[in-house]
Amino acid sequence: MKWLRKKNNHQPSLSLEQERAEKLAELGAQLWALRQEQGLSLEQVVVLTRIPRRLLQAIEEGNLNDLPEPIYIQGLIRQFAEALGLNGVEFSGTFPISSARVNPQDMGNSSSLSQLRPIHLYFLYIFLIVCSVNGLSQLLNNAVLQASNNQNQPSPKQKSVVKPEIAQLKESVEVQPVSDSLSGIQQGRAVQIGVTLKASSWIRIVADGKTEFEGILPEGTHRIWKAQKQLTVKTDNAGGVLMSVNQQKAKEMGEPGKEEEVRIAAKPKF
Repeated sequence: MKWLRKKNNHQPSLSLEQERAEKLAELGAQLWALRQEQGLSLEQVVVLTRIPRRLLQAIEEGNLNDLPEPIYIQGLIRQFAEALGLNGVEFSGTFPISSARVNPQDMGNSSSLSQLRPIHLYFLYIFLIVCSVNGLSQLLNNAVLQASNNQNQPSPKQKSVVKPEIAQLKESVEVQPVSDSLSGIQQGRAVQIGVTLKASSWIRIVADGKTEFEGILPEGTHRIWKAQKQLTVKTDNAGGVLMSVNQQKAKEMGEPGKEEEVRIAAKPKF
């Protein structure tokens, strides 16, 4: 008789597992039928719920072994149902999470308290799962968008580091060709250039032998660089770059679409 009672003590655990499997199969079949009726693919439901495809498929197939703990399963079922237009809380509430029957002879007070979990913790678990999935999806979307933008940008002869600082230029500038002569530079220890982009162009700035910037600047960008001895400006679209030396009137570096390099040295004081 003792052996029989011991065997019966394990019966509730087995029946609860079977109940979960049967209920998951029932709910999964209903979700599958509703999804087919609405003409949605699993990939479309993944976009709506941000739940991995393998978990959605496991729910539809009633595969309990491929799913996480019961409390997480209930949250996944709720999101799945809401994406199909059902009342997710009511629909997922029929999935059993824990057994309501507790035998006080088999567990003490301490073990009983350890088995009980406040309901707000369940909601917290579900919230963390949703936040994690949303965060991962956002990171993936940003990575894809950044990769797409990089492919659309024209690649210069050398690798460029694009760090534009966009500022809207709202002043009219007289367009005149830039002369390579250094006769117009004001005397002083430092030399300063201002660059304004009429069109998106690749540009490289070298100040006193050190590369200060190399990359593509968008149309409308205005930047200023200084050097103690010499500044070198190189671009692949000379007609799209207006350059001013020591705050003088801005001039085009050359013809549109042509590569141009200008070196400007500071004159020492006498």
